[in-house]
Amino acid sequence: MYILEKTMRKTYIFTFLLSSRVFIHPYELLAKVGQICLKQKQQLETGAEVDKAKLKSFAAKIIQLLKEWTETFPYDFQDEKSMKELKEIAHRITQCDEGRIPRYTGSENGHRMEDLRWTENGTVKKIISQMTQNLLMTLAARNQYQEIREKFRQPVTDKGTILKTKPQSSQKDILSVCCDPLVLAQQLTHIELERVSNIYPEDLMQIVSHMDSLDNHKCRGDVTKTYNLEAYDNWFNCLSMLVATEICKVVKKKQRTRIVEFFIDVARECFNIGNFNSMMAIISGMNLSPVARLKKTWSKVKTAKFDVLEHHMDPSSNFCNYRTALQGAAQRSQTAHSSREKIVIPVFNLFIKDIYFLHKIHTNHLPNGQINFKKFWEISRQIHDFNTWKQVDCPFEKDRKIQSYLLTAPIYSEEALFIASFESEGPENHMEKDSWKTLRTTLLNRA
Repeated sequence: MYILEKTMRKTYIFTFLLSSRVFIHPYELLAKVGQICLKQKQQLETGAEVDKAKLKSFAAKIIQLLKEWTETFPYDFQDEKSMKELKEIAHRITQCDEGRIPRYTGSENGHRMEDLRWTENGTVKKIISQMTQNLLMTLAARNQYQEIREKFRQPVTDKGTILKTKPQSSQKDILSVCCDPLVLAQQLTHIELERVSNIYPEDLMQIVSHMDSLDNHKCRGDVTKTYNLEAYDNWFNCLSMLVATEICKVVKKKQRTRIVEFFIDVARECFNIGNFNSMMAIISGMNLSPVARLKKTWSKVKTAKFDVLEHHMDPSSNFCNYRTALQGAAQRSQTAHSSREKIVIPVFNLFIKDIYFLHKIHTNHLPNGQINFKKFWEISRQIHDFNTWKQVDCPFEKDRKIQSYLLTAPIYSEEALFIASFESEGPENHMEKDSWKTLRTTLLNRA
């Protein structure tokens, strides 16, 4: 019973802190908490001895709120103004009792927050100091990650170079780096989990806040916080373009066929792992026009496995087949005994669309003017699931050579892909011939 109460309390705090930013900036909410702390402290300090116990209970609640807030939504405290307010609240709380911290002392029947007593296990100052230190470390790690990511942007091949030179026989391709579909799928999963770990609940809720800001002509949402979302979306696009590049840059049809079949097997292994985002990116890359038009290549490919994959990602009925597979992976994750079985990486674009759809079809307020908490409870539930999935430790051994290739191998632009595709298999109709002629003329004029 106590564990259930504690879980429900944490869930409520998560939902409240996540949803509140639709209506009020996190700093404004923090400032209101500070005002309440000051007012409550002043009232209870002037009361009788019984009020002293209430003061300690109140302090315990505020400590729990701040701990949940700083751990789950650290980015709310990135600016100096918010950090200053946090320190001021912490200072007021430490004055409530200079010598003790709260601790649950209930039996298995459970106790409420009011059933706390203050023990000698440590000081309030120590708890708050540790909380602040953890927050600063988290913020520093996030800033460092963004700096590192900027250094590893995927290079795009110059559009004109393909007209000048054919790929050399010594040029690396994916098969020269990794010829095992399972291993490549595992390395893709490593990259996915690393990138998704830097997407926070407040980043996802920013979609709702930003759309409300546009609707109301206000700037409540901070669009800079969508950086992590855009970076992850860019990874999806880069992987799709890398798949297309690896296929189109190969001159020999037999080798090109091998690479197509290899990526089909990689996508299937991603599906088995629960890495739906990489799977969708690979399928998207193979469905790009420069790849899809290679009819002679596809005629040599055993497409049965590819057809199964496309069935899983069939967009009809709002991606019903994919959602069934995702639900199965989520259920497996809940009962899993190993990290391998816990992996769930949803198709990120679809996940974002679901959040946005939930927001648009339900109003923020009920007819009586109260906040539609049921709507935000559902949105926060989905974001909480995503937050749980991203925290899974990847169980596969990391191969830095393969990951380096996936992250830094040159990728062709869309125009370059078409040129490589036409050089591999010439245009077959008037439309393709016109496109090929226009492309060559355009790129030669740029040179």
